[in-house]
Amino acid sequence: MAKNNMITLYDLQLSSGCTISPFVWRTKYALAHKGFDVDIVPGGFTGIMERTGGRTERLPAILDDGKLVLDSMLIAEYLDETYPDRPMLFEGPSMKMLMKFLDTWLWRTAIGPWFTCYIQDYHDLSLPQDHAYVRETRERMLGGRKLEDVQAGREDRLPLVPPTLEPFRQLLRENPWLGGETPNFADYSALAVFLWTASVATTPPLTDDDPLRDWLDRGFDLYGGLGRHPGMHSLFGLQLREGDPEPFVKQGSGLAVAPTNRGPGTTPMPTSRAG
Repeated sequence: MAKNNMITLYDLQLSSGCTISPFVWRTKYALAHKGFDVDIVPGGFTGIMERTGGRTERLPAILDDGKLVLDSMLIAEYLDETYPDRPMLFEGPSMKMLMKFLDTWLWRTAIGPWFTCYIQDYHDLSLPQDHAYVRETRERMLGGRKLEDVQAGREDRLPLVPPTLEPFRQLLRENPWLGGETPNFADYSALAVFLWTASVATTPPLTDDDPLRDWLDRGFDLYGGLGRHPGMHSLFGLQLREGDPEPFVKQGSGLAVAPTNRGPGTTPMPTSRAG
């Protein structure tokens, strides 16, 4: 059990000290949700084996009174199983499955495209000793293409991402959090996507008026401003050009999830009933 309410977290950082890994971000939020104090072990991509005593080459990892736990999902499950008297991160197996679906969808919809838009920034903002590692591993991941070539032309690609996030906006239309009235691990996993982006987004990916701003601001402000590291970049301020798609569905301008039926007048028909 955690001594003096303290758990050690091995961080993965940029040169600014800001966390770069979305998996570490959601582990930070999970520990805060559980009410633990966190002892951060700083560092970047190189030297992970040395920092963890040769026990892992990937992060996140936590150390709880001598017990090492790996992988952000397994860490969250461990925290719920070991400390059930504290606020729960999950509300049963079905929530875990739905959260994994949302997690996978957001990664394909947002991180995938944004990865190519910020990959050179990702390299340039990393710790100097990590530059060679980041370039070698990410260029291999990208089929041998140079990071500079992959990021080039992002001004044409960035406006294409916000419209694809519309289903996510609809999820947050009637509830303050994905967890309902209070945030849970689904919120932290989704926030981690945007926290990762803010750590490297030297040019904004979302417009100033994006409806996601409310949820993101409240999420970054949680736990004393956990997501407000000075090394973060603003997510808002994307400037659209003529011909760019509408970034989100505005009220009355397109198809959206139907509002909850609360009686006559709450769900007007779009056209007169035939017959």
